[in-house]
Amino acid sequence: MSIKYGGLFNLLKDKGISKVQLKNKIGLSSKTLAKLSKNEYVSMKVIDDICRELHCQPGDILNYESEKPMSNILKQLKEEKAMKLKGGLYHLTQIKMAYNTNRIEGSKLSEDQTRYIYETNTIALEEQETANIDDIIETLNHFQCFDFMIDCAEDPLSETIIKKFHEILKNNTSDSRKDWFMAGEYKKKPNMIGDSKTTPSSKVSTEMAYLIKEYTSKSNITLNDIIEFHHTFETIHPFQDGNGRVGRLIMFKECLNYGILPFIIEEEHKLFYYRGLKEYKNEKGYLTDTCLSAQDRYEKIVDYFMNQESVGI
Repeated sequence: MSIKYGGLFNLLKDKGISKVQLKNKIGLSSKTLAKLSKNEYVSMKVIDDICRELHCQPGDILNYESEKPMSNILKQLKEEKAMKLKGGLYHLTQIKMAYNTNRIEGSKLSEDQTRYIYETNTIALEEQETANIDDIIETLNHFQCFDFMIDCAEDPLSETIIKKFHEILKNNTSDSRKDWFMAGEYKKKPNMIGDSKTTPSSKVSTEMAYLIKEYTSKSNITLNDIIEFHHTFETIHPFQDGNGRVGRLIMFKECLNYGILPFIIEEEHKLFYYRGLKEYKNEKGYLTDTCLSAQDRYEKIVDYFMNQESVGI
């Protein structure tokens, strides 16, 4: 059983009391307040003090929930990965995600070539056709990163995980051989998204720490929360390169973690995706609709492999 303090935070909101105000009124330590925000156990004295201050009963501020079962999709991906099963959900997801996420970022490899690399560890080229070495390396890296993402899917999102995504994705690429480029570390030089400015390198660490703290303190993560995180992450653009690929892996991971149908943003819909990111502050619906449409497409793949009419998460 796990404990949830959603009732406490709803009650505070109704009474117009902030967390900090509650902390000061009853003398809570910052550590205890953080435990409440993260749905961790605190002493009965703390619960009693809160109830006395808010004139309520313990049942008004906390409840117990059964531990979340592993998502059916995550379970299947883990099992097929362990079995090294060919032609299943894991196999197809590896290929489709690597192809689409890299293609969005400019890779010239086709989906068939991506599949060939995954299945044979070689690449097939037409006569006189050439392939960019970085495209091949980043495809192989993405396969490895997807495996790491599955392994840590149920772990709380952290800067350590995010930096590891980047380190794996950029390992042995031409970027990684530049003196000033650090795979797995935040950017050292300014960058832009199209014509939009991003967070200065000097402020990235602070803004990333705040973003993750705010996100992980939520009592009930929803798809909208994951999309919101993605937009903010891409706006910060914490790495010199590879932010889009890292960001989309984070979304897939967090969907698996919270029992939400994951999705793959396909290259053919990248203009809708880019518009969604650019216009998010004014109209959240563009990015949300793009993600929901991607969910619908992935659901059909999941249904085929899991033999059920609707996905049981």
